[in-house]
Amino acid sequence: MARTGMSSKRVSANKSGSSKNSAMRKKPMAPVFRQKGVEKKRGATATLKHVPWNTVELESLNPLLQRQFVVGHDVMLARVLLKKGCIVPHHSHVNEQITYILEGALKFWIDGREITVHAGEVLTIPPNMPHKAEALVDTVDLDVFNPPRADWINKDDKYLRGK
Repeated sequence: MARTGMSSKRVSANKSGSSKNSAMRKKPMAPVFRQKGVEKKRGATATLKHVPWNTVELESLNPLLQRQFVVGHDVMLARVLLKKGCIVPHHSHVNEQITYILEGALKFWIDGREITVHAGEVLTIPPNMPHKAEALVDTVDLDVFNPPRADWINKDDKYLRGK
């Protein structure tokens, strides 16, 4: 009988979550990623991809701006081609952005400052920070976004389309 009493104490401790073993058995739940038009389910896993840029659609947004992008589980990598004089209008987004200039130079208006980023340089832009950019020469940049840009995926990025 003493065993039964010990056993029920163990069970009740596990139900309350106060047992060390119980806490170790619980698996953390994966977060749900929600952004307008994009949702990832709990438990979704990243997949391995090998993607040559020449297999990715080169999207022309206006006569001076083209882009390609690859979307991972929690990040997006974009290759952006800007002709001299191309203006990326003032905008902001919930995504953290890292811009790495491969060729050329972009002048940014951001956080009350003008910052010129040249080939081989990186700019990090926090979420929700308004910014604008101009290509000083023909420029190729890589942009990393976390989370992926739903407006780009869904082609809801009217601020880039047109002129």
